[in-house]
Amino acid sequence: MFDTVLVANRGEIAVRVIRTLRAMGIRSVAVYSDADAGAPHVRAADTAVRLGPAAASESYLSVERLLEAAARAGAQAVHPGYGFLAENPAFARACAEAGLVFVGPPAEAVELMGDKIRAKETVRAAGVPVVSGSSGSGLDDAQLAAAAREIGPPVLLKPSAGGGGKGMRLVRELSGLESEIAAARRTALGAFGDGTLLVERWIEGPRHIEIQVLADGHGTVLHLGERECSLQRRHQKIIEEAPSPLLDPATRAAMGEAAVEAARSCGYRGAGTVEFIVPGGDPGAYSFMEMNTRLQVEHPVTELVVRLPGGEALDLVEWQLRVAAGEPLPWRQEDITLSGHAVEARICAETARLGAEEGGGERVDFLPAAGTVLRLREPRGPGVRTDSGLAEGTEVGTDYDPMLSKIIAHGPDRAAALRALRAALADSALLGVDTNTGFLRRLLDEPAVRAGELDTGLVDRAAAALVPREVPESVYAAAALLRQAALEPESGAGWVSPFAATSGWRLGGEPAWTLHPLRVPGHEPVTVAVRGSSRDAEVRVGAAEPVSAGLSTDAADPGEVWLRWSGVTRRFGHAMVRDGCWLGCEGDAWQVRDVDPVEAALRDAASAHGADALTAPMPGTVTVLKSAVGDAVTAGQGLLVVEAMKMEHVITAPFDGTVTELDVTVGSTVAIDQVLAVVEPHEPAAAGEDPPAPGGAARPAGEVPPPGSGPGDAPRGASREAVKEADA
Repeated sequence: MFDTVLVANRGEIAVRVIRTLRAMGIRSVAVYSDADAGAPHVRAADTAVRLGPAAASESYLSVERLLEAAARAGAQAVHPGYGFLAENPAFARACAEAGLVFVGPPAEAVELMGDKIRAKETVRAAGVPVVSGSSGSGLDDAQLAAAAREIGPPVLLKPSAGGGGKGMRLVRELSGLESEIAAARRTALGAFGDGTLLVERWIEGPRHIEIQVLADGHGTVLHLGERECSLQRRHQKIIEEAPSPLLDPATRAAMGEAAVEAARSCGYRGAGTVEFIVPGGDPGAYSFMEMNTRLQVEHPVTELVVRLPGGEALDLVEWQLRVAAGEPLPWRQEDITLSGHAVEARICAETARLGAEEGGGERVDFLPAAGTVLRLREPRGPGVRTDSGLAEGTEVGTDYDPMLSKIIAHGPDRAAALRALRAALADSALLGVDTNTGFLRRLLDEPAVRAGELDTGLVDRAAAALVPREVPESVYAAAALLRQAALEPESGAGWVSPFAATSGWRLGGEPAWTLHPLRVPGHEPVTVAVRGSSRDAEVRVGAAEPVSAGLSTDAADPGEVWLRWSGVTRRFGHAMVRDGCWLGCEGDAWQVRDVDPVEAALRDAASAHGADALTAPMPGTVTVLKSAVGDAVTAGQGLLVVEAMKMEHVITAPFDGTVTELDVTVGSTVAIDQVLAVVEPHEPAAAGEDPPAPGGAARPAGEVPPPGSGPGDAPRGASREAVKEADA
């Protein structure tokens, strides 16, 4: 076994790998970028080596710097985690050439399964069922179009070199097939450096079910049951569970054997996952999609349900290390049993905002979020596990993936596991950064989810109903009472003039109201009026009727407060900041800001004459400017692009007008809701008069408008989310 292992990753997966290394008595080496110098994974390791600047290309993606770090620390092996270089065959080969053991499969297996076309051909030859579609590599546009027409619509165009849903395009009408193929090639080339495509039959209402495999270097290949991963958003998993509520024992065994054959066909070694697409109405008609040649994000649900001989729990990282060190697997397939049910929720740094869909309806934009973790309460206890890379004080930026942690619950059956996970999400608190915790808690309570009636489109269909339209009045009340408490004299401060008291006492008259103008990002300002002390007051939120309320602190935890609101008491986590506070309750969190009267007056003045201040929908970096002050622009025209976490967001003109302010340049770092530009509307053109021509942002002829640039998008620059693989 190795003495020292370098973990070539960051965040929660690095912490998780280091935990197993410590349990095995192996010295751990963390690596970090300048942005992660104080990160939990650095503090968890025995040794930490600096890589370089925050940019991933100069730190976690730099093979040269990682190998140098391993040499400096005296490591014999490298564990890549997932993401970054985990599925890069060149990195696996570079480790071997440097005399390091790559804790993963052989480079040849990584390379083979990383090419979707070759992977399908290989597993088909091994007798594994695959989705009908194109075969052979390097098909030109005409050959792809012919294959698509032979399959018949709808079809799915997929980059051969990519994964995670990036660049996939669903084609329902073959009349636009050629343009879709051309756009898909541009996307694949830009995202993966390889424009090779394949085309597959599209399966309506599919389920995504994957099989965990484990193989040693001595000929043993086992499957460890399945995971249901159908709850996805934009082809990215957000909830996973094991086992699947769809499969019966016979189908589970058949899919497991197919996964074993897929692993054997490429000479696999280590932990890997074989992914299948499964028609919900016919589980037996499963088809191979791809193989992930690494540890999966969702591996904890398998660890929680698999039981080894003697009731021993499974640690996949431990067996990755043992297999990499040459040890054989000591079990047979019949030794593997499943116990109970486990469900995992991925906690991501993101802000959910409702917007209008073109042609009617609503959509939800999930925008990257950033900030400092001001308060953190992660659920623990029987049946609950949290894999996290967070601590209070952690800076969450936009340089890396937005996933922060995972909360996993295990129960004797599916219903119990779902209840436990909902309770764990409600008990968690992460203040200082917007997350999807509340969204996931509500998703788990959806009737279709509770019934196990899942498909990969369910989340997109349900999302708009799971995002609250309004901020609860109790949140504004709690924020106002916290503000009121800060104005009150400290206990024992001596005599205080009743005229100066914050209670609003007045001689011979009604007590006065203290006004607290507040604003939650994404919502209009609200003035909260308080009459009385923070402990016992009347509170009026906006134009609503006054409500009896009071605020008390938790002596055992100063970060908790109890709000009595109209006869009901609720617990809030809170953290004070310079311009307001953060409040959290049952998994949801709100940043409540004090309204700056100067800023409010400027906004009101702009609105009064029809101008619209376009604000940043998320923290990020301005990467493109498509307009300048003085330019005439048209409704829906892209003015600038903000990028965060590998996602681009086009800020568009809300109407025909003129750019009167542009407060950023390329490279500017912006905060959420920061004013980026101001557009003043044109006066209506007189009869027979041509409208002003737009300037500075015309697209080349034939260029497809980027997502979010068309009319009907939300105002104030809240453009449709556009990932980099989108056709822009």
